[in-house]
Amino acid sequence: EFDRRRKFLLEKLTQLDLDPGYQPDSAFYVFLHYRDQTRPSLELSMEILEKTGVALTPGVDFGPGGEGFLRFSYANSLENLDRALERLKESGLI
Repeated sequence: EFDRRRKFLLEKLTQLDLDPGYQPDSAFYVFLHYRDQTRPSLELSMEILEKTGVALTPGVDFGPGGEGFLRFSYANSLENLDRALERLKESGLI
């Protein structure tokens, strides 16, 4: 089931022209490389949460090399993943 969700998320991110950075083969997270590199990941993740209700973990939580990334969990239903991606797309934040 997680493999199906992973593939779904990666396909949707590609359709939205968003860069997952790499193809995860374990766990249930994707690190998403976002476009506006002038924004700190913590600031961006907080704005995304406030405006869309979608919780993404700021990459900086994983060390300085994580800046410029947001971590997206696919440990949820396909329906909820699709809804979250639509909200992100509509927000124009990433």
